[in-house]
Amino acid sequence: MTPSTFKTCRRQAPALLLAALTALSACVQPQPGSEASRDGRYAPPGAAPGTCWSKHTSPAVIETVTSQVLAEPAQLDSSGQVVRPAVFRTETSQQIVQPRQERWFEIPCPASMTPDFIRTIQRALAARGLYRGPIHGQMDKATRSAVRRYQAPLGLDSGTLSLASARKLGLVAVPG
Repeated sequence: MTPSTFKTCRRQAPALLLAALTALSACVQPQPGSEASRDGRYAPPGAAPGTCWSKHTSPAVIETVTSQVLAEPAQLDSSGQVVRPAVFRTETSQQIVQPRQERWFEIPCPASMTPDFIRTIQRALAARGLYRGPIHGQMDKATRSAVRRYQAPLGLDSGTLSLASARKLGLVAVPG
């Protein structure tokens, strides 16, 4: 390849990469076992129309076990004295303690996540000692971390506010 050919290829590479990414984005399929809700978001099978959902995927918990395995036993003479000590080898294996889990949960729809509602979330979390940032109505990293701290003891380790948590905080009406 000549230097001029190399320069031409370098100039074309970004265009080729962009074309390949565009083609791949057209191939994105809905996840199996999910259906689109009315607003174009994905929801679990059987979700009521007009409801909004999120999915939290917890990673698998893998345990690494290291053990010493007898490779050759000790050699003893006729009087029972060790002539050659035992030889061991180290074996390491990994075991899945808890498999990866995907969990759907209902969330307040994006239209209801107004700055006023987010300020209310921030005040509710601050009253419980979970949020120490400014009350500004933005779902920023500090707010998501506070939401995660609130929901983790409830069994949901996610920074996305669930509808159940919003109800428990007293921010969303409980259906009657």
